[in-house]
Amino acid sequence: MAGLHRSAHVDSFAREHLPPPDQWPELRFDLPGLRYPERLNAAAELLEGPDDERPVFYTPSGDTWTYGTLRARVDRLAHVLTDHLGVVPGNRVLLRGPTTPWLAACWLAVLKAGAVAVTVLAQQRPHELRTMCEMAEVRHALCDIRAVDDLAKAEIPDLRITTYGGDAPDDLLRRPAPDAPYPAADTAADDVALIAFTSGTTGRPKGCMHFQRDVLAIADTFSEHVLRPHVGDVFAGSPPLGFTFGLGGLVIFPMRAGASALLLEQAGPKQLLPAIAEHRVSVLFTAPTAYRAMLDELDSHDISSLRRCVSAGENLPAATWQAWHERTGLRIINGIGATELLHIFISAADEHIRPGTTGMPVPGWHARVVDEDGREKPDGEPGLLAVRGPVGCRYLTDPRQHEYVRHGWNITGDTYVRESDGYFRYVARADDMIISAGYNIAGPEVEEALLRHPDVLETAVVGRPDEARGQVVVAYAVLRDGARRDAEALRAFVKAELAPYKCPREIVFLDALPRTATGKLQRFRLRDGVDPRGDQQ
Repeated sequence: MAGLHRSAHVDSFAREHLPPPDQWPELRFDLPGLRYPERLNAAAELLEGPDDERPVFYTPSGDTWTYGTLRARVDRLAHVLTDHLGVVPGNRVLLRGPTTPWLAACWLAVLKAGAVAVTVLAQQRPHELRTMCEMAEVRHALCDIRAVDDLAKAEIPDLRITTYGGDAPDDLLRRPAPDAPYPAADTAADDVALIAFTSGTTGRPKGCMHFQRDVLAIADTFSEHVLRPHVGDVFAGSPPLGFTFGLGGLVIFPMRAGASALLLEQAGPKQLLPAIAEHRVSVLFTAPTAYRAMLDELDSHDISSLRRCVSAGENLPAATWQAWHERTGLRIINGIGATELLHIFISAADEHIRPGTTGMPVPGWHARVVDEDGREKPDGEPGLLAVRGPVGCRYLTDPRQHEYVRHGWNITGDTYVRESDGYFRYVARADDMIISAGYNIAGPEVEEALLRHPDVLETAVVGRPDEARGQVVVAYAVLRDGARRDAEALRAFVKAELAPYKCPREIVFLDALPRTATGKLQRFRLRDGVDPRGDQQ
């Protein structure tokens, strides 16, 4: 393909299924650290440098992997991939399992061998797995033995499944391999290294193709310039490695800095706090709902080791930021990222944080607010968020490429306001704006008001069709244990916080909000009138 460097891929599927270059966003490599050589293997880069004895991965059971251990195991796995399983550069390799050092090692081995990693979630079901494998023409899979059942049930034609962590003689970890370094594939910086699938909650999933250099670029922008990790940091968090938020925060960022990570198979709020205390975690990645859920348990755990808290995946309400800061003294680093762009591109840290805003473009990234025709909106006026930088959206053979990339910019689908001082403030997902009787109402603004009530643990606000008003505001709320489900009291509370036209016409109480396996709220289910375990008032 014109403009790309000579590929190392024997299997040319990924390159052949990139969108045409004229459909790509404009790529920017403004920082000196983003000017990568033409030949680059991201796994080799991440594995080089730290002393053999320095820890890289910890587990809750007490296992410690050093960089030397990881290097040896990745090389061994890469030998097995190529010598026993017949994987050649460019083959797509599905990776499936809970978050463990072995899953991370498999991911690194796939990249080092020049293949393309397709890491999926352990929670995804057979029909989802089948769809992704069909789209990416996957023929090899490495799967934790505990997560193999649904993959086998998917009955994917010609898929060779190799399990790890079991007792069988053909288990990935039991196969013979030379005890020798594995020479990294001579991949081009713009060879596809991974295909990350979006959750597909509102339709057919989209495969986002990212290059070898992209893996390093997210570390050399957000991590280096905003997060600023130390060699002695211990990272941990809730997002799985099949979610690019987790892949960056738990593997790429710590390894790029020569630091370490605690990899948790179970990483809900109830597991995070004791893990932070026991393993002296210093950098935490999780979602806004987890920070809010952990507030009530803080007094029972020593989290004095924490110095960095990162929030992404959905908007961070100012009320959650303030409550966490008041209880811990820690300033949550808010950020917006996207699977299409691999990780966070707008954020702020330390004294630059302004609660209620997302922040400013991360060094190496550019952002603006535009209208539907791509014209820049004046400061203070809401519009579509447009972003460009060293990583851009390249869908796997998908007509939706034209929707996401317009006029050389990535259009994320978020409505934002750029303030006069350059800070970007989230308004809503573009399809979550509620228009009621001529008023434009941002659901997240109503959500933030509800979250200021002491009994509200989680909430989601959507628009429901209404013959008279076009739409009415409907709020779904999850209350703290023991709280009374009093819709009128909640409505009165919101009326004291917001203009009356923004107040919910209906409040539906739920035991839990519907979410994807990656923790993202499924507002479309609420808009469709699905009231799981709820009662309407």
